[in-house]
Amino acid sequence: MKPVVLFDLDGTLIDSTEAILESFGVAFSRFKKVTPKEELIKAQIGHTLEDMFMALGVDKEIVNDYVDSYKEHYRRVSCEKTILLPFAKDAIREAYEFATLGVVTTKTGRFSRELLDSMGIMHYFDVLVGREDVINPKPHPEPILKALSKLSHDKNHSWMIGDTCMDIRSANASGVNAIGVTSGYSSVEFLLQCESHLFDDAQKAVNFIKQQY
Repeated sequence: MKPVVLFDLDGTLIDSTEAILESFGVAFSRFKKVTPKEELIKAQIGHTLEDMFMALGVDKEIVNDYVDSYKEHYRRVSCEKTILLPFAKDAIREAYEFATLGVVTTKTGRFSRELLDSMGIMHYFDVLVGREDVINPKPHPEPILKALSKLSHDKNHSWMIGDTCMDIRSANASGVNAIGVTSGYSSVEFLLQCESHLFDDAQKAVNFIKQQY
């Protein structure tokens, strides 16, 4: 049985910062509110959109209106304004040679598939679990367990690569091996608190996994 390698998206394989920031700006402008500083928005990336907007001051009662506005714009610009991170495509190709691959993201799964299709890499992945596929997003174990349920796997030989402590905590809670990468939105100091192997990028993480076999 092949090992399983699951990847987060934002900050791990892709950089969609421009599309995210622009979409937040559109949402806040639509409701005649001042857009928060970029640093404050970036600090929330990886959480659900609902949690991001509420952390940025939007009331829970109207947060879905902001989320809908965000998604409407994001879908229009995401493919154009998202790029693969350095070494990400190499990481995917190298992992594909020895492992079964999946994506576990807090992004909307439908948007994520469209994005990966536009980049020509969706065919490498046997499963993609997005926000709408689960009740409890990361750091809950449900997204990873949902992905694994669709694959032949051994938890001892299953790995999650992500750039936030939410990825690592989800992996730990689901009983799979966790690897953090510093290519995304969390600082090295913060990731070091999350008890996982730590590498500069997804390719180095994949090389480490490959060495175990």
